[in-house]
Amino acid sequence: MRIGILGAGAMAEALGAGWAKAGHDIVVAARDADRATELAARLGARAGTFAEAAAHGDAVLAALPHAATPDVVSPLADALAGRALIDCSNPIVPGPGGPMLTTDGGSSAARRIADAVPGAHVVKAFNLCAAEVWARYPDGLAVPLCGDDAGALDLARALVTDLGGLPLDAGGLDRAGYVEATAAFVIGVWFAGGDPRTVLPLDEHARG
Repeated sequence: MRIGILGAGAMAEALGAGWAKAGHDIVVAARDADRATELAARLGARAGTFAEAAAHGDAVLAALPHAATPDVVSPLADALAGRALIDCSNPIVPGPGGPMLTTDGGSSAARRIADAVPGAHVVKAFNLCAAEVWARYPDGLAVPLCGDDAGALDLARALVTDLGGLPLDAGGLDRAGYVEATAAFVIGVWFAGGDPRTVLPLDEHARG
């Protein structure tokens, strides 16, 4: 598969390394061209501009700060039209009781990206685990996917599987806000020293 990666930070590297290992053809772009070139070299990929990465990918990963993503992708609307655009961001900031959603009461980060590039097929994915987790312990991780386009969801499922993860259908893009809120909750519990997995019953007990 051809993959464009927008961003050259930790998440771009963690996911990109797994996809490069699986044999995918990757182009990396970032606002700092030197960082994009350095990451591409580590991945065995190519560096390019945002436009080149967007036009290259069957799927495009937006691994950018959530507040910056709409501004980065808006000029790429033509290149991203008809493509799967995967949003792994979390619209959260520190709060007095733990992480808080910057989107609280409004549209999800994924929906705002979709509004910025209406021709793209946005999929919310890969936002519940930090880059360090994907770099070291990818096998068996369930990845909730929210999206409205069947083809884009198929590509996202394949990318999850290629990392050793388990795709978990979580509904349409209208459900992305719940996945983002789940990230705020989970991160808060982790940093408070708790284990968020203990909140949920085992699968065999979940239905009573």
